[in-house]
Amino acid sequence: MAYLELNREALAHNYQFLADHFHKNQKHWGVVTKVLCGHKTYLEEVLKLHTGTVFDSRLSNLKAIRKLQPETRTVYIKPPPKRIIPKLLEVADVSFNTQLSTIRLINEEAIRQDKIHQIIIMIEMGDLREGVMRDDILDFYANVFELSNIEVIGLGTNLNCLNGVMPSYDKLIQLSLYKELIEATFHQKIEWVTAGTSVVFPLLEQGLVPTGMNHFRMGETLYFGNNLITGEPLPGMRQDVFRLYAEIVEIMEKPEGLDQPTGVNAAGVTPDADQFERGRTRNRALIDTGLLDIHYDNLKPVLQDLSVEGASSDMLVVDVGNNDTNLNTGNHIAFQVNYMGLLSLMNSRYIEKKLL
Repeated sequence: MAYLELNREALAHNYQFLADHFHKNQKHWGVVTKVLCGHKTYLEEVLKLHTGTVFDSRLSNLKAIRKLQPETRTVYIKPPPKRIIPKLLEVADVSFNTQLSTIRLINEEAIRQDKIHQIIIMIEMGDLREGVMRDDILDFYANVFELSNIEVIGLGTNLNCLNGVMPSYDKLIQLSLYKELIEATFHQKIEWVTAGTSVVFPLLEQGLVPTGMNHFRMGETLYFGNNLITGEPLPGMRQDVFRLYAEIVEIMEKPEGLDQPTGVNAAGVTPDADQFERGRTRNRALIDTGLLDIHYDNLKPVLQDLSVEGASSDMLVVDVGNNDTNLNTGNHIAFQVNYMGLLSLMNSRYIEKKLL
């Protein structure tokens, strides 16, 4: 059976690396857990690291966090659907918001539950996902500040999530200036300017994050240790927090070329027979995971002389070359996975989750 493994030592190392850097730069931060899909064992490992604030995009995940560690500050990190507002206030201390009508409903529910709900108002800074338009910011805040049971604790933005718009010092300083404008106009203190996601972290290393941008939300860099701008590993961080292991169920020497007409395969692709070399053979391993669990573009064999050739719904084909490592049925092949690959694996009930 294929399984996913979390390396606790690597996770703790990356967490401490980030904690040290944020402390040195006087920035607040919290951990984004949405890629863990509410998995109890993995959430426990993250919460053991003593993170004070956890960010997630699913109520069920926040409910699991609240049950495991009630004192943890929980943040719902997308504009909430109106239908979930009563449950939202039960499991989230803070939520990201962009719609005045939704915030008013949250306020009404907060009154019913006798709570003060904290919100972060997201600002559109060019990536064209969620966010209030910049020309509307002052009017928007004016209306929100009138609500009795809403406390605005921050303003934020997301970059690079939809259209690949990259962060820059200019964008971050603009957001910081909006915070100063809001505080001066309404005489209200704003706790967080939160534009710091994993893609922004390399700018902190380069001294390109202004003082006013004081909060980071870290997920991908914690779990993968990569520079999301260059795609390269970040010096000092580990890239082995997660590994996928899949068992070989068949390994044989087979022709490298196709000698039959081809049509659309299970992945919706029509292989081009002319791209294959006839007359040559390669050792090919069939392993026990497939497109139902993860797309093969999102994984890479740890051993450099192996390559993924393709997949069907439940099986994946790996070219093992001359098989110099003497792989056989029953052996497991280890894979690196990227963020979207990990998300797929965590959401698959067919992949066992283990700890190292």
